[in-house]
Amino acid sequence: MCEDHEGFTLWFTGLPCSGKSAVGDRVAEILKQKGRRVERLDGDVVRQDLTRDLGFSKKDRGENIRRVTFVAKLLSRNGVGVVVSFISPYRELRDRARKECTNFVEVFAKCPVEVCIERDVKGMYQKAIRGEIKEFTGISDPYEEPLSPEIVLETDKETVDESVQKVLRRLGELGLL
Repeated sequence: MCEDHEGFTLWFTGLPCSGKSAVGDRVAEILKQKGRRVERLDGDVVRQDLTRDLGFSKKDRGENIRRVTFVAKLLSRNGVGVVVSFISPYRELRDRARKECTNFVEVFAKCPVEVCIERDVKGMYQKAIRGEIKEFTGISDPYEEPLSPEIVLETDKETVDESVQKVLRRLGELGLL
């Protein structure tokens, strides 16, 4: 049985292949094991249902994040811990999510683009470099790094477990565990 807790929105942002989903998945799993009510919103999964009608233009990215923010807001205000993993490349949209969601915690998966390219098993970066994919974040579309995130993960230097522990420690310090 899950205990009642204050909700929160743990918002992972970073370049494609920076480690957002790997760390977010593990954090959500551990929180559930601890008895927390947790929902996971991951960019690739959400795009299969909630936002499949959207492309990757700036306008569509904005609508994508608007919809995800709405869902996170509803869940977090009702005591659910929401673990969100989206590139969410624009500060303005992340700032709006911060204002709307309960106990918003921004987690920046900081990773050099060169490392992200090496990690890319789908070959998306190479397609973007060749011009086959337009508006690809980090190559032909900008990524605006957070100015003051609550958590910075250096995913090129930390293991997934080290990053997970950093997130859990900070959630504890914020009184959200």
